[in-house]
Parts: sequence; C-alpha cells; structure tokens
Amino acid sequence: MTADSVLKGARRAVLSVPADEPRKVLKALASAADEVVVDLEDAVSIDHKELARLAVAGLGRRERGLLAVRVNAVGSPWYDDDVAACATNAAVDTVVVPKVEDPLLLRDLASRLDALERACGRVAPLGLQALIESPAGLHRSVDLAASTDRLVALVIGYADLAASFGRHVDSSWQFAQDAVLLAARLAGLAAIDGPLLSVAADDALVRAARSAERNGFDGKWVIHPQQIEVVLQAFTPDAEAVGDAQEILAALAEAARDGRGACEWRGRMLDEAIAAQARRVLSRVGIQ
Repeated sequence: MTADSVLKGARRAVLSVPADEPRKVLKALASAADEVVVDLEDAVSIDHKELARLAVAGLGRRERGLLAVRVNAVGSPWYDDDVAACATNAAVDTVVVPKVEDPLLLRDLASRLDALERACGRVAPLGLQALIESPAGLHRSVDLAASTDRLVALVIGYADLAASFGRHVDSSWQFAQDAVLLAARLAGLAAIDGPLLSVAADDALVRAARSAERNGFDGKWVIHPQQIEVVLQAFTPDAEAVGDAQEILAALAEAARDGRGACEWRGRMLDEAIAAQARRVLSRVGIQ
C-alpha cells in the first residue's frame, strides 16, 4: 500500500483493540472496520508490554482495510522498540502516536522512520496519526498537523483530554472538535473523532457518530466490534446522495468543457465549493 493510498483510505469506523489479546485482535482484523488500531499503550498493562510488542511483530496484512498500531508515548521505556516493531512489519500502515504536543517529536519520529525503513528494506513508508489528548496538543494542533508529510490524520482522545482539562468526559467538546478539524483541514489530513467510553451500540453512539459526521469529521473510533456498523452507517452516504454527487460533478465537468466555471443543476448554482463537497461524498464510498 502506498503512502498516498494510506492518506486517502477511508477511516469511517476505526476499531481499537488491545495487542495482548490475540482472540480480540484476530476478530478485529477480520471485521468490517475501515481501520484497526492494535494498541500497545493504555489498553496493555506494564507486565504485558513486551508480549504485546511481539504480537505486533507477527501481525499479517488485513484482506480489507487499514492496520495501525498505537505505540507507547515518547519518553516511555517501550517507545523506541514499539516504533522499530512497526517499521519492520510491512503489514502495518500507520503508527498512532499518543499524547502528541510538540511538532519536533513528529519530525524526529519521521527521521527515525527514514533510517529504520532503509535498514530493513521497507518499501511503503509508514504513515503517522497524532492523538490530540492535552491542552498543549490542542493549542498546537495546527503546528502538529503541518509537522511532517508522513502525517495522515489527527485523532481526538477524549479520556486523556478530559483528565488534563479537569472536565467530565461527557462534557461538550465542541471547541476541541473545531480546533482539531481546523488543523486537519488546513493540512489536508483526516479528522477522526474519538470513541465513546462505552461498548454499547446504542442511541448515544448513534447521536455521537451523526454529530461528528455533521460537524465535518471523517470517522470515529470505536472500542467494540458491535459498534462498527452504527458508525459506518453514520459516515456512509446513501444511494441518493451518491447519485447526486455524481450528477453534480458530471454537470460541472460539462460546464468546464464549455469554458464555464459554474453551472445550474436542479435550480442550484454549482461551483468548485459544491464540487469539493461532492467529491467528499464519493470518497466515502471509495469512488475517486
């Protein structure tokens, strides 16, 4: 998989699973999630860190969808070895970096990956995803988003964000969502909403997923396989929306051939802004 395809790949439903639970990992890899994040960090106890890393080294490529690994935080005793394990396994598409606050950290990691990939002969470069989980990370999200070409997504981590702000996790996070979305869009990255801290596929998840989609996010993390379908539905346009998007782009293409930058379609004026929205709809169903 090329770096470009990792950037463009859908991340509507992203399932996080502990690396030290083989049964759950196998089930996750075979799931309908667009991306699976195998977690070496918060979901793994200190006693199991080495075992979890060995599991990552043995991961195979998914038949469908992306594979990411969340490493332990920079400065931890496990960070360096976690990164090396990801770089040497060609099945891993991206590294999720937790608690990111400093753009220099991401640039340093990108340089480190350059060297690791050369040493092991890796062909497809690893992408990076940055977890925004603190006031400092949120404040510097624009700089973080522009730090390296390896970065493909910004992800909100609500649990750590709530703890660092001293707020309840079920508080309103509109300000944080807007900040992360702005940073992602400025840099051309995916913006991914964090998970609800619940394993239920209930009305609360439906509301949260639909809200994230309406607010402009590209996808949402989940922590249980039964939540995948709810989130996929929220971020997948229906057949009517797909058909409209295709007609809009066709009408604009015809206008462009006639030397016009805008045209009328069903009583609406179409221009490049509308075209961008139409392309976004089609990208969610894998149409480029």
